[in-house]
Amino acid sequence: MTLVLLDTNAYLRLAKRVRPAIGIKFGQKGYVLTIHKLVEDEVHNSPRLKSLFPWFDGEEFVKERLAKQIRLSEDEKASVTAAQSVLHQSVLDDVVRYSSNGRSPPSPADCFLLALGQVREAIVVTDDLGMHALASDFDLKVWHGFQLLDKLRSAKVIDAELIRQIYVALENNGDLPKSWKEAKQTTFSKIFAN
Repeated sequence: MTLVLLDTNAYLRLAKRVRPAIGIKFGQKGYVLTIHKLVEDEVHNSPRLKSLFPWFDGEEFVKERLAKQIRLSEDEKASVTAAQSVLHQSVLDDVVRYSSNGRSPPSPADCFLLALGQVREAIVVTDDLGMHALASDFDLKVWHGFQLLDKLRSAKVIDAELIRQIYVALENNGDLPKSWKEAKQTTFSKIFAN
């Protein structure tokens, strides 16, 4: 089993349409989608996100998240905290590098998720380019959201029509990352050929 850990934006982009979103197992490698309580905290602490995603606190979503959230032992918490500290210090040591080319420097919360991915040997799903750069520096596994969609499609969890619907919704919301736009022409070129 390989954990696939969604960051806040990945969860918000997919959870409303990919049902169930958390706890599903897919693919030959036995990927399992999960989140950490940090996602919940980030949304609840942001009036902007709460207003943009009113469905987030819907009963079915809350139950799913609570039932399938990743839980850490005390030893794991200590390991994650130590790894987070190293990752965040790396960002602080070279903020310009992590904020160039349209990236934003990974926050302490971003570093926490990457550290959690390192400790739990999970793949972190994020469209944050700064997180991708940091993950690359430390040889951590990350996917873009569109890569997760492609894996879900290959495993027949979702179909081409749902991918089109997700793209339309993200475009309508002005929330389509550059990497997704490029994937529309490459990874999903057959789906959008018409």
